[in-house]
Amino acid sequence: MTSEPLPAALPETELTRHRRLRDQGSLDRADLEAILDAGFVCHLGVVIEGRPVVVPTVYGRDERLLYLHGSVASRSLAGGTRVCVTVTHVDGLVLARSVFEHGVNYRSAMIHGTARKVTDPEEKLAGLRLLTEHATPGQWSYARQPSRKELAATTLLALGLDEASVKIRTGAPDDGDGPDAELGLWAGVLPLTSVWGAPVPDPMLPSETPIPPHIARREGTRHG
Repeated sequence: MTSEPLPAALPETELTRHRRLRDQGSLDRADLEAILDAGFVCHLGVVIEGRPVVVPTVYGRDERLLYLHGSVASRSLAGGTRVCVTVTHVDGLVLARSVFEHGVNYRSAMIHGTARKVTDPEEKLAGLRLLTEHATPGQWSYARQPSRKELAATTLLALGLDEASVKIRTGAPDDGDGPDAELGLWAGVLPLTSVWGAPVPDPMLPSETPIPPHIARREGTRHG
C-alpha cells in the first residue's frame, strides 16, 4: 500500500459535486475525517436484486479505508459491488419565523465506491481492531479477541475514502433580515447533544468486577 501523503482536498467528481446548498459543502479532507471520527454507526446503501437496501452497521477507519462490519448471512455485505455509505450527526433544529426557513444544523459525509470483501486474515483482524477501537478505545486489548470460528462468521468490507461528499450546516435561521423578522416570533436554534451515561453492568456480572478505566472515563463525555 502506498505511503504517499493524501491531498488535503477531496477530489470533486460527478457524484460528489455539490449542486445544492453549495455554501454548506466542503472539500476539506479534515472535515470528512472529523465527521467519521465523531460517530461509529453508518448507513450502507446497496442495490440487491434490483431493489435498494440501506443497512445500519458499525465502522472504523484508517487514513485511506473505511471498514464496515457484518455477518456472512448479510447479502448486502457480499462485496465487489457499488455502494454508498452515509454518516450524519444532528447538532440542532433551526427554528425560523416561517416554516419554509426551518432547517437542521448537521454534519454529514457520503462516501461512494466499490466495497471489497476482506479475505486476508491479517487485514481482517486489523480491520476489526480498528472497528472496535473506533467505538470504544481500549476495548480491543481488554476483551477476548475473535476466534477462528468467529472470524469465519464475520464479513468485513473495505471501502476507499477517495470519493466523498461532505456537507455542514451551522448557525442561526436565515430569515433574521427578511420581512418575517417583523412578525415578533421567537427564532433560533434548539441544540442537540448526546452524552455517554453511567456504565450499566451485566446482571450476571460478579459485583466485585471493576469497571475498566477506558470505559469509566467516558461517562459524561459527549458523543457525536
